[in-house]
Amino acid sequence: MKPTVQPSAGCKLRRRLLVGTLAALLTLPAIALMADLHWRTGPDAWKAAHLALFSVLSALVAFGCTQALVGFALRRGRGAPLRIDPAETDEALPPGATAIVMPVYNEEAGRVFAGLRAIYESLRDADQLGAFHFYVLSDSTQPNRWVDEEAAWAALVRELGAADRLFYRRRRLNTNKKAGNLADFCRRWGGAYRYMVVLDADSLMAGTTIAQLVRLMERHPRAGIIQTAPRLVRGRTPFARWQQFASRLYGPVFQAGLHYWQLDESNYWGHNAILRLAPFIEHCSLPELPGREPFGGRILSHDYVEAALLVRAGWGVWLAAELEGSYEECPATLIDFAKRDRRWLQGNLQHCWLLAAQGLHPTSRLHLLLGILAYAASPLWLLFLLLSTLLLYRQQATGLTFIARDSLWGGWQVGFQAQAGALLAGTFTLLFLPKVLALLDLALRRGGEAFGGWRRLLPGAALETVASALLAPILMLFHSKFILWTLLGRGVAWVTQHRGGDGAPDWREAILTHAGHTATGLTWGAVAVALDPVFFLWLLPVLLGPVLSIPLSILSAASPAAGALPPLLATPEELRPLPVAQRLEALVAGQEVGEPPREFAADYGLLQAVLDPYVNAVHVSLLREKALPADADRDRFTALRERLIVAGPAALSQRDKLALLSDAQSMIRLHRDLWSRPGWQLGDWWRQALRQYNYLAPAPPTALHR
Repeated sequence: MKPTVQPSAGCKLRRRLLVGTLAALLTLPAIALMADLHWRTGPDAWKAAHLALFSVLSALVAFGCTQALVGFALRRGRGAPLRIDPAETDEALPPGATAIVMPVYNEEAGRVFAGLRAIYESLRDADQLGAFHFYVLSDSTQPNRWVDEEAAWAALVRELGAADRLFYRRRRLNTNKKAGNLADFCRRWGGAYRYMVVLDADSLMAGTTIAQLVRLMERHPRAGIIQTAPRLVRGRTPFARWQQFASRLYGPVFQAGLHYWQLDESNYWGHNAILRLAPFIEHCSLPELPGREPFGGRILSHDYVEAALLVRAGWGVWLAAELEGSYEECPATLIDFAKRDRRWLQGNLQHCWLLAAQGLHPTSRLHLLLGILAYAASPLWLLFLLLSTLLLYRQQATGLTFIARDSLWGGWQVGFQAQAGALLAGTFTLLFLPKVLALLDLALRRGGEAFGGWRRLLPGAALETVASALLAPILMLFHSKFILWTLLGRGVAWVTQHRGGDGAPDWREAILTHAGHTATGLTWGAVAVALDPVFFLWLLPVLLGPVLSIPLSILSAASPAAGALPPLLATPEELRPLPVAQRLEALVAGQEVGEPPREFAADYGLLQAVLDPYVNAVHVSLLREKALPADADRDRFTALRERLIVAGPAALSQRDKLALLSDAQSMIRLHRDLWSRPGWQLGDWWRQALRQYNYLAPAPPTALHR
């Protein structure tokens, strides 16, 4: 199969000049109007700062609108696409050439292995399984999650007969988080594979999609990464459904425009992508940034940097936006979304160090800059609005009436109110035109039925627009606070992400989290009313979300009953799911959701690994062999085992429990001692555990007793 023609340097330059020119044409009139307003009312340093903020923010909004305009035109068939062609072929895949890796960190094992099983079976059904090996790469630090993963892996291997194809590895030390996890895999096993498909714990991909990614790599020998555009799925809460509806409706137009100027110098989002392992291993070793966290140390947002390093080495990074069958989930609640954003925000701010790094391609520097501005725009918007309030206060405090100067633009005679109204109208046009273009694109493609018809789609789009307007100012306050914390040196802990499948409103967390937002909105609104009622009305769309943030957060986190999803905000993936998505839902629905007895829940994984013969054998078999411990270590483990047996898990710290779980000899001896010692030599916790274990009766060796 002949490779797609590689874009020339001249082609790239022409496209980027076109996008830059269109963005400038959309931005400069607004800047000119704002500059004229400040000039006519008397320029000063405060107004110069206000104009500078407005210029930066207008350029960002115009750039987004430009991508939508270009994407809309491309989807009408205007111009050569020069893209990675997702057309199906009958090429045979190279056997055993690809590793499918899934890094996990304290995730719910049932969902992780249900997704992995759906992918495995989808590849098997497509008769492509022989080209792939699967690796679950665990960095889990919670004993319950660790043992759950091992038992779920063993059960899946047994049920699928996949002992030679599905592997599990847990690192003892999770150095450098996900990036370190993948680097460890590359060092140990990367040399055995040509390609690596990277998945997140919530990823789902059809077998035909994964096979097509391998074919595309074979057809394009200079491609280093091919990134899919995953659809958001499995959202149950209103917040998650709003996210996946907006992404699905507006995403195709933006992605087409994004690919137009990126071409083979695209970005990498860290998952649902295929990587060529040899150049990735050779060129993508991540540097350690100078200084300490939050700005220095290990790189958190590694994916942007890895793409930049590959492009610097001459390899292509492509976005296969039209390739279907790639999915992920999103956080279920506004608060969970903000927690994830805080981690991403710190990682993107670290990229400030790399903007001037030697040898990076200008497009890669632009990706890094846009990633920084994706979060830095929030405090810039906040500063702009606060400065607008301050300028009005300064005007009111003088008690003087403006004597207008002549316009900067000669005979311009438009009044202040009309000029301000034109600025507001222009800003709203730039913000909402992409939404209109996405709907128009769908209408021209007759794609409304995929969303359930226009009677559902239009009210859904209106609801999404209102939700976006209410939630955007809340996210602005979140991001501004996170950036302030980062500047003050407060790093972020790596937390498990709660996905979009389920959400439970937590009134206490919502009140504590959003109390500051509510107070900010009420105070700011009172000041605006006192200054000028018209200004208050202008500011009202920004204030409404923070004032209502507590009820909005709670209502958007409410999970409906099973099968009770509302008709609005439906997506094609919900209404006509692919077989792999249907299989995942069936697997998740068929899982037993029983909870362990309350008194044992906190240490149920340790209980299983010690008491259950099957789980104990699986756990011990997966532990890495170690050299014989020194006398001091041997004495320490002996003391820990005795304390655990006599006093129960509550007497040990989390670190001590993990140490015992990591020591094969200790796990063997604990299992033997607990089943052989007389009851009076065991602590109360273990005597109750043994009674409960015998009462429940051990399950067959295909699952934990949950």
